[in-house]
Amino acid sequence: MEIPIFTVDAFTKVPFKGNPAAVCLIENELQDDLYQSIAAEMNLSETAFVIKGNSMDFSTGSRFGLRWFTPKSEIALCGHATLASAAVLFYLKKNINPFVVFETMSGDLYVRQHEDSLIMDFPLNTPQPQDYSEFKDLLKAVVGDLPTEDVCYSPSTKKLMIRLADTCDRSDLVSLRPEADSLLRSETTGKIKSVVVTLKGAQKAQPGYDFYSRNFAPWVGIPEDPVTGSAHTVLAGYWSEKLKKKKMLAYQCSSRGGELKLEIRDDGRLDITGEAQIILQGTLKI
Repeated sequence: MEIPIFTVDAFTKVPFKGNPAAVCLIENELQDDLYQSIAAEMNLSETAFVIKGNSMDFSTGSRFGLRWFTPKSEIALCGHATLASAAVLFYLKKNINPFVVFETMSGDLYVRQHEDSLIMDFPLNTPQPQDYSEFKDLLKAVVGDLPTEDVCYSPSTKKLMIRLADTCDRSDLVSLRPEADSLLRSETTGKIKSVVVTLKGAQKAQPGYDFYSRNFAPWVGIPEDPVTGSAHTVLAGYWSEKLKKKKMLAYQCSSRGGELKLEIRDDGRLDITGEAQIILQGTLKI
């Protein structure tokens, strides 16, 4: 069996930044253990599988299956690998449709092309405030002694969001070095799959980011995810309420870094806009 495979840097205008994802184009569904083996072999935060199914081909079809696997497990929602998958269809396969629809565990996800960018129609997962004491050990493992403003939880994504106090700055966020083992020891209930640390942006400085973030997910085999679309379905709802804005510009402060444009629509869905760079293409032989 030969499977076309690509490596795509998502949420970036230049190669080797943003978040890399592997994208495989699949004619028909594979066995689950094969998906997982391929994802483990690629060893990126996510490997996406675009499944042709009933579509005519990858250039003319408008509806495809889409599944995402970390090196350890299948996940229900992934933003950067969705962006990467759409980039392969639009940029390489020259898909003729104004938008493509991905059938996923999180429902139908629409992606359309706008100039050099791709716009993803995603669910909004606004988190709920939590009692600090319930997560005391985990907070200590993630942010140490830095002061925090809010702790919120999104049950639909299993993400815990920690907002640093406004007395902190971007350098405090960038300097965080939580140890994966400490995080895993601090949370063993299965309730949390990743921790998102966020900070209010410096809007007066160019380009005027509304907020910053980082995302740690050792529970699914990802010590730190460089740029996380699904985390922004949580962050967008929180910061929209705090900033009284529906359009926001966000930056994820990993070592690779990535920029996301966010807009909460009137129907309650979230548009996430980003760019992507296809840096590798080849054939997986099994």
